Amino acid sequence: MMRFNVVRLDLWIHSCFDEIVQGHAGVGLEIMKLADADEVNWAKLVAADIYHVSAAKDEVPPKWQVTSELLDRCPQLKLVSSTGSGYDTVDVEACTEAGVLVVNQAGGNANSVAEHTFGLVLAVIRRIVESDRLIKTATGLVREQLMGHELAGKTIGLVGIGQAGMRVAQLARAFDMQVLAYDPYVTAAEIQARGARPVSLQELLSGSDIVSLHCPRNQETLGMFGAGEFQRMRQGAIFISTARGGIHDEIALHGALESGHLGGAGLDVWVVEPPPHAHPLLALSNVVATYHTAGVTHQARKNIAKISAQQILDVCAGRTPPRMINPEVLPRLRERMKGMASA
Repeated sequence: MMRFNVVRLDLWIHSCFDEIVQGHAGVGLEIMKLADADEVNWAKLVAADIYHVSAAKDEVPPKWQVTSELLDRCPQLKLVSSTGSGYDTVDVEACTEAGVLVVNQAGGNANSVAEHTFGLVLAVIRRIVESDRLIKTATGLVREQLMGHELAGKTIGLVGIGQAGMRVAQLARAFDMQVLAYDPYVTAAEIQARGARPVSLQELLSGSDIVSLHCPRNQETLGMFGAGEFQRMRQGAIFISTARGGIHDEIALHGALESGHLGGAGLDVWVVEPPPHAHPLLALSNVVATYHTAGVTHQARKNIAKISAQQILDVCAGRTPPRMINPEVLPRLRERMKGMASA
């Protein structure tokens, strides 16, 4: 019987992941402790068939991120499993070259991300955080100083309409909002089926009261939102991101907010997480900031742990996992697994 060695870092994970993986007779689990000596951890990784790695780049030291260098040192590796829908810690191109399949957990935290998106939208447009701060520190307030806007009748533009974006579209309709979406990876018919009107990025920017990012961070999206994109947004529009840091230019966003062109921003993701206290965006009263917690709920973390463990077991059993990032590797993976069986 083939035996697969799974390695994960000792970062927080719901206990059901270990329970499911360890409950399978053909799978062993090793935990790499970040505090251990490098040689101890390298010994575990070199013997690994599967590496379950955090999706958050600032949680994983560069030496334990999946790079071509790590893959060269770990030729036995067959599967890299991200702990979330993102995969910032994984060089997918290098994995593809090495014949290593990459899977993520897309959709596992979609409800949480969508709810958090609207938490940010409401906090900004109704000035909830600003009101909370002032009521605790200021005197002589007049309520009209904190007047916000209703969502009903507004248009929200979604950049990306995958699992989280689709759920945001559903919630938007409950608020009686119009929904636009730009997603070059989804057909116009499918975008309509997911509850939005398909438009170009330029149409979305000029036609939305709120622009919300739900796209992955990759070569196409890195730096996608800069000064030009913010300038093309409507006067007074709100910018929201629960996607990934680096997709939007933080300095350009600060400029668009400080000039008054944009009306506010709700930001869950940052280039450096958490951002330093001196970050200029944190000084603006119309910015609501959270610490990449959109998908971090008890329910989402348990769901992601379950589906990631199941995808790992799918691969071990020779089944096709449902959330592949580089599916073209699958034939090579199966050949490599045949080699395991005959060894």
